[in-house]
Amino acid sequence: MSSPDMLLPNEPILPVDENIAMEWQPITLTLVEYPKGDLVGKLLAWISLAPLGIGAGFLALILFRRDLHTIVFFLGTLVNECINILLKHWIKEPRPMSRAQIWTEYGMPSSHSQFMCFFATYVLLFIFIRLHHINNSNSARFERLVRLLVLAICWTAAFLVCFGRIYLLYHTLSQVLIGALVGTVMGALWFLLTHFVLTPYFPMVVLWRVSELFLLRDTTLIPNILWFEYTVTRHEARARSRKLVSMKSQ
Repeated sequence: MSSPDMLLPNEPILPVDENIAMEWQPITLTLVEYPKGDLVGKLLAWISLAPLGIGAGFLALILFRRDLHTIVFFLGTLVNECINILLKHWIKEPRPMSRAQIWTEYGMPSSHSQFMCFFATYVLLFIFIRLHHINNSNSARFERLVRLLVLAICWTAAFLVCFGRIYLLYHTLSQVLIGALVGTVMGALWFLLTHFVLTPYFPMVVLWRVSELFLLRDTTLIPNILWFEYTVTRHEARARSRKLVSMKSQ
């Protein structure tokens, strides 16, 4: 009888697949793990992808609206991310060792908590400082309710992302708190810079040739951009419809 390590005379020799021995590297930007069977962990893992969704939303708005304020807001998130990377490599504090996985990235401060608090803080200041003049409109009560709902969603998402980073053992409590603090400060500073320093230059920037080439626009002085675009589009559609009917009747 042949031993288990010996091949039979007629047994084919199968080629070794090189992919089996190859070391695979996941894209850590989207890979989020949670304890198997833990529904709360699964929910928090999905919520932790909120920064990616917000980033995709920024790109969509910039592509289809070309508004300078949106572009500057997005640039602020990139500056905030660069500061997070610099702080991580300066502090060099490892992530928690509560899991078997060997981390190759530093954990202080948490980039997720810093991003979400930057975003939520900027939205908070934008609503209470930039949009305060909309209260004089006939739909002031509805506008206030919408703003409060937006703020509640932003800060609830920020809290859940921060909590999820601790729950899923990606960061310690101090790493998340410092990240939230840095993000809040950065969000406030970037809004003040945009509102008081950069915004006055927007009317001049939109006159640049490159701005006309990329159809960039400044909607700073328009209090309710959704209502403005709705009324302008409706008026233009009616005018074109009347013109089309007049041409057909001739």
